[in-house]
Amino acid sequence: MFGAKGDGKTLDTAAIDRAIAAAAAAGGGTVRFPAGTYLSVSIHLMSQVGLRLDRGATIEAAAPAVAAYDEPEPNEWGDARKYQDFGHSHWHNALIWGEGLHDVAIGGPGRIDGAGLVSNHRGPRGAGDKSISLKNCRNVVLRDLTILRGGWFAILATGVDNLIIENLTIDTNRDGIDIDACRNVRIAHCAVNSPFDDAISLKSSFALGRARATETVTITGCRVSGYDEGSLLDGAFKHTVTDKGGPTGRIKLGTESFGGFRNIEVSNCVFEHSRGLAVMSVDGGPIEDVRVTDITMRDIVNAPIFVRLGTRVRGPGDTVAGSIRHVRISRVTADDVGTDQGVLISGVPGHAVEDLRLSEVRFAFRGGGAPEDAALEPPELESDPPEPARFGRLPAYGLFARHVKDLEIHHVELRWLKDEKRPAVCLDDVDGADLHDVRTQRLPDLVTLVLRKVRNFRIHDSPGIPDRRVANVESAAF
Repeated sequence: MFGAKGDGKTLDTAAIDRAIAAAAAAGGGTVRFPAGTYLSVSIHLMSQVGLRLDRGATIEAAAPAVAAYDEPEPNEWGDARKYQDFGHSHWHNALIWGEGLHDVAIGGPGRIDGAGLVSNHRGPRGAGDKSISLKNCRNVVLRDLTILRGGWFAILATGVDNLIIENLTIDTNRDGIDIDACRNVRIAHCAVNSPFDDAISLKSSFALGRARATETVTITGCRVSGYDEGSLLDGAFKHTVTDKGGPTGRIKLGTESFGGFRNIEVSNCVFEHSRGLAVMSVDGGPIEDVRVTDITMRDIVNAPIFVRLGTRVRGPGDTVAGSIRHVRISRVTADDVGTDQGVLISGVPGHAVEDLRLSEVRFAFRGGGAPEDAALEPPELESDPPEPARFGRLPAYGLFARHVKDLEIHHVELRWLKDEKRPAVCLDDVDGADLHDVRTQRLPDLVTLVLRKVRNFRIHDSPGIPDRRVANVESAAF
């Protein structure tokens, strides 16, 4: 009726847009894509219209040499590189996009293939860099889709409220799902693979020109990984890709944190061949009331848990350091964790991570740390982009916590696969630490725990370590 060919050769953009406009004019409806390959550039969503991709239907991103995507719209808050990356600052240069809409849906079981998208801002003029891009929308459902080769972002949602992303499979090499300055979001039962960037990333940038928190977000039942692009969908699970910091493919809060994060829950997720969970505020803004439960990790390349408060403060001129408080992480199992970093929790001088509880967790590390590694002093890196690998090898194989206030560690088991000559735990500038039932593996005649500038410390009911309290100590090891 609207002229789409679905033959993978004819550019179907105009026909798709006509069908969407007709559905909107009729008061809303669903545009159905029967089996076929629909070659397209920028498709324009409208309110109260859904897209349904039947089994065997693919919307394929055309190369910019075939036709131009919409230009990245101006952003008066500065592009790129000033407060957030170029990709976070523009939405129209996408395969499918909508702005200021309500009641929108895109559903499967078909596929979106970003074959013609680029994965950074250095693409040719007329290029698109996102599969699905949404700005200032509400009541959006993305369900039962597969996205292959998603571009810079398979999904970028900024300022979107009441968003459901459910049962998606995304196999890409840059960001999978980015949720920026959004509220009331549920991400459930998704598999996201991305070797060179984050699988599921929550952000709170300055892209909208104001501080807007990302809040009330649930991520549950998801699987994230950093295998080679395409090898999740074909079942090969290859890991030939090499990267300085190892594959990414993780769940992350931050790095952009200007508006802050509140009421975030992550549960029943699996991490494979990836970096671990990251909670990071380095551009101002508070992170508070974060709950992480029932997580399984395998083949983790660096810190299985990374909590970082820094002072990069990439925001308007008066931006100050943010905060991280009220974080609860429980029932986490991580096996085959890289040697250099165990759990890494770090603020910076004058800005402590506050009120963090780690409980009912078991970590098994590859081990192999040398005796001299115990004397290492990791750099502060106060204003650097936060990544565990930047800190180098840590002086403890299991847990290193620095510039922290009110730290609780309960029912924790730390093990290694190869002899480890470092202590299990090192606390540096920690005020208020309660360790209960901490079980560690160690070689004879080596210390388990190192304290540096620690106040109000207690350890109890921990096998092999006598109960003790310390009010204030400059340096101790036992």
